[in-house]
Amino acid sequence: MREPGGSIQSDMAFLSEFRYPTRWYSKLTAAFLALTFFTMMAGAIIAGFVVFSIVTPRGGSQPIDLANFPGHPEEISFSVQDIGTRDGWFFPGLKSAPTILLCPGYGESREELLPLATALQQQEYNVALIEFNDRGPQKTETTLGYREVQQLRAALSSLALRTDVDQSRFGLWGTDMGSYAALSLAESDPRVRAIAIESVYDRPQEMLRLLVNRYGIGSLPLLPTFAEKAFGWLNYANSGVPPLSQRLSRLGGVPKLFIEAADEPDLARITRRLFLAAPEPKEDVTVARGKYAGMLDEEKREYETRIVTFFFSSLPR
Repeated sequence: MREPGGSIQSDMAFLSEFRYPTRWYSKLTAAFLALTFFTMMAGAIIAGFVVFSIVTPRGGSQPIDLANFPGHPEEISFSVQDIGTRDGWFFPGLKSAPTILLCPGYGESREELLPLATALQQQEYNVALIEFNDRGPQKTETTLGYREVQQLRAALSSLALRTDVDQSRFGLWGTDMGSYAALSLAESDPRVRAIAIESVYDRPQEMLRLLVNRYGIGSLPLLPTFAEKAFGWLNYANSGVPPLSQRLSRLGGVPKLFIEAADEPDLARITRRLFLAAPEPKEDVTVARGKYAGMLDEEKREYETRIVTFFFSSLPR
């Protein structure tokens, strides 16, 4: 029978060997545990840095002299609960005509969408270019869609108070992050009567994975998981938001144009999946290059024609 004192001495010896290894297997175990710990720490630090870089993108709008800009645009601002004031530009069209809101994608600024706004205004639509990011000196965090939906809703509600627009009929256009916000708002706001979305995703985490891959760490062990966990902690308040696909049925009767970009195959697959799940009426087209700002001149003209034609037929003035 083993003495109690012997058991205690055995445990103490085991702990001492673990803390101050003398045998080869103890040293190997200690080295493995230390390497694992520091690898996990390094992975967490790298993933945290990448997520921080993703949610605080550089860039932003630059001042433009609207007084000398064609189309007589005007500065607008709208208040977003718990966020503050955001800015936008309003291009007046035919009085009491519908308003089309253009939603920039991740890393895009509203200036890059000015030619598209002009093309729509020339068809006598009212057009609004909204600003998701704060134009102040401090960086503004993005949530890849969660918070941007609030901002888009606030912008639409502010525009609906104007007396020179149709207060009950709006169209939305967006790409990637802007398209997520647009589709999410359309699913909950009956004032949205037509929507054109390019490279949309079902959940912000899908966009996060794509951006993590662009940083070159998507194939490294554990780092994508760490990045998603960090993004989840930052957006814990939105953890209960369902995917867009669960609410698509609410868009029955609302004309929808889904645009797949061949140079964004991951987002194109998600866009195609959402198109197939969406109720009628709907259209699906593929373009060679996504992101309007990066298109060649001829591609931009074709894209503008496609967008104008869609809204002309689905959202009459």
